[in-house]
Amino acid sequence: MLKIDFHTHPAEDRRDFVKYAARELIDRAVARGFDALAITCHDAFYNSPALGRYAAAKGLLLLPGVEITASRAHIVVINPRFAPRRKGYDLREVPALRHEESLFIAAHPYFPFFPSLGKRLVTILPWLDAIEFTSYHNALVDFNRAAVRTARTYGKPLVGNSDCHDLVQFGKTYTLVDAEKSLPSIVRAVRAGRCEVRTTPISTGTMVRIAVQAFTVEKMRRVIENRW
Repeated sequence: MLKIDFHTHPAEDRRDFVKYAARELIDRAVARGFDALAITCHDAFYNSPALGRYAAAKGLLLLPGVEITASRAHIVVINPRFAPRRKGYDLREVPALRHEESLFIAAHPYFPFFPSLGKRLVTILPWLDAIEFTSYHNALVDFNRAAVRTARTYGKPLVGNSDCHDLVQFGKTYTLVDAEKSLPSIVRAVRAGRCEVRTTPISTGTMVRIAVQAFTVEKMRRVIENRW
């Protein structure tokens, strides 16, 4: 089983204010025993050949990915077969972006303070390959429960991701995938449901710190977007 995180953000993500660079994230993934990792910047593709070689030299498979915005909701796309659009998309455009060699994952679908699908998730499930179970949870706060119910009800694979903007999140939640260590094999395995979520709750204090940071970043992002 491959240990994978399909949803991460480094400092190279222009729409976030992250302290660690992509190479530092890769180093952390290697230290935590990950087999593959996707860097998913907001509405922009970041996966340089040099970065891929850096990861490969350490035994880590770097998966191409992006987190697109569609009608104010986030969707993680692994191996996108399109050039991401900075201004985002309408949800009605998503079917045309799909490809058999890609994975479309509903990011943090029921989180109230992130751009999420919410009730729209069920409507667009035919366009999605998996639903995300994210690292931001503990016994007191867990917006993943609705995602788990939806995945079970509609027979969609559930994948665990960190969606890390702070390295304290990384490694807490991830996916085990029954696949060979190659992009096509991983895509096929997740689509077939050969994957399992592994998760460890984070402390309430850490959750509060991450929430404050997220609200601050979201406000700054809106200011930046309004200037474009």
